Parts: sequence; structure tokens; C-alpha cells
Amino acid sequence: MEMKESVHKNDVVLTGTVLTIPEYSHTNHDERFYKFLLGIFRLSGNSDELVIIISEKLLKQYPIREGARVDITGQLRSYNNKAGVGSRLVITVYAQTIDCGKVEDCNEIVLSGVLCKNPVLRSTPLGREICDMMLAVNRRYGRADYIPCIAWGALANEIGDMSVGDEVAFEGRIQSRTYRKTTDSGVECRTAYEVSLMRMLDNE
Repeated sequence: MEMKESVHKNDVVLTGTVLTIPEYSHTNHDERFYKFLLGIFRLSGNSDELVIIISEKLLKQYPIREGARVDITGQLRSYNNKAGVGSRLVITVYAQTIDCGKVEDCNEIVLSGVLCKNPVLRSTPLGREICDMMLAVNRRYGRADYIPCIAWGALANEIGDMSVGDEVAFEGRIQSRTYRKTTDSGVECRTAYEVSLMRMLDNE
């Protein structure tokens, strides 16, 4: 009997402002893809700058200009960039649809998957609990995306009691943060991406 392939949820909904014009990224199966930065404000007034990957076909249907407001639906994707010394997990949003953007910014993601590392629960200097975890989210055809996630407070404590192999589902938002990395050539400013988890969902 043929086993049914397990495909997890990976649904992204974004509304924001185009910060850079699309530039060529790569070619896959004879199809060209482009990337650009999308800026999305948080309620705090800070902003996240997310890397969007879009196919040439979709880009021709909806040409993008810098400063435009756009709505995007798609999926969060990851891959290991092995260029240079060591490997680094690269996180992008793969755009499946794009349209004229609404007035208010939006940054929502629903993920379900399996914990592929034991969560790390710790406390900030001010005593607030924070938990880091890595979620493996299956795609079709045997592929998977590995998504770094972070949770705070009561949700962090709940996740901290879980272990590798547990299946979970969450609602949250994609966030970017900059940090300084010391390398052989000096100090570099880099950007990391993760999903900030808001609440746990029933894993249906």
C-alpha cells in the first residue's frame, strides 16, 4: 500500500513596502527567479526587512517598483549557503501570489512541523523566559525547510518541555534582526531571520 506523503503547513501572508527593485537570484528547472527586500512595520514602530523570491513569470504579470505597496502570499523557505567558509542557513519568502498592497502592514505565518532539535529554554537578564527551537517543515517530493523559531513567556516554557520528534503547529510572524559577526577579514554586519511565535495551534 502506498504511504501518503506528510506535507506540513507553511502559509505566509505579507503586506509591506518594496525597498529594492528585483534583481536576478538564480535559475531552477529553466525558470529564472528574482529577489527583493520588503519592509514591514511592527506595532512597536520597528520594521522587518524580508527577502522575497519571485519567479520571472509572476514578475511579468505584476511588475514591481521601489516604494510600491504589495500584498504577498507564499511560503517560508530555507537552504544552506555553502559559499565561502562554513555553511549558513538562508531564510527567504517564496512568493506564490502578489497584488496591490493594502494600507496596513501585515506579517502573518502559520507553520506546522516537527522539532528537529531539542528546544533551548533560557532567561533574559531581566528574568523573562525565552525559547529557541528549530522546526522541520515538510514540502512535497521529500523536501523540507528548517525554520528557526523563538518564543517568549508562557509559550516559551511550554515549548521548553518538548523534545525532538514532537509535532507542533504555531501562528506567528517573520522577523529580521541585525548582528555583528567577527570574521578573518574584520567585523561584518549580518541579518538573521526567525519566526517569532505568538500562539500554539491544534495540529490537525
